[in-house]
Amino acid sequence: MKSLVVTGGGRGIGRATALLAARAGSAVTLSYVADEAAARATVAEIEALGGQALAMRADTAAEADVIALFDAAAARFWGIDGVVVNAGIVGPAAMLADMELDRLRRMFDVNLLGALLTAREAARRLPRDRGGTGGAIVLVSSIAARLGAPFEYVDYAATKGALDSLTIGLSKELAPQGVRVNAVRPGLIETDIHASGGRPDRAQNLGAQTPIGRAGTADEVAEAILWLLGDASSYVTGAFIDIGGGR
Repeated sequence: MKSLVVTGGGRGIGRATALLAARAGSAVTLSYVADEAAARATVAEIEALGGQALAMRADTAAEADVIALFDAAAARFWGIDGVVVNAGIVGPAAMLADMELDRLRRMFDVNLLGALLTAREAARRLPRDRGGTGGAIVLVSSIAARLGAPFEYVDYAATKGALDSLTIGLSKELAPQGVRVNAVRPGLIETDIHASGGRPDRAQNLGAQTPIGRAGTADEVAEAILWLLGDASSYVTGAFIDIGGGR
């Protein structure tokens, strides 16, 4: 049995990952910021499956919250074996020239600073030379990192591009100490993030234009994340799995 930390685990890809991990026998500590009801519902569903889970409010852009999240996971579930760096936001579709400073700061704080703090905490606890037993880190990037998201979310795409660089560099730092670091890059996935950006039907509408001809699901992304966390991918690090229907 593994002990996993999943940031943003109450909804969307994080929720799907937490549920799939629980079905595979892992204990899950998931974080949320505002939607406590969704996080509690995810925990309840895991417990109904006979699994173990803990939901904790943690703003990943706040260092103290991230440290507290990892402390709680380690105390409740015999340590930490894997971390999914998933928490992220998107703003309303706009061109960069029209984006306000507050939006840009929040995008950086959540999508990049939050990811760096989460990955840093994992890098302090999982490596063998720091008292850990090794493990795996999976960062949830985006196909936007290589497509740029012009006329919509170039700020979001820029933060995800930074996560790709983080994946490569951190994988090389941690590999000698038994920690693998990889990333998934979802494309048009049916989750609530599109509604938060003001376009709830975006995934369905644009998904029809992909070579596969549809949007993806959070469960499909979760399958890739679980594979990267597991022993079946034991020789994979510094890698990216694009989950975008051929886009």
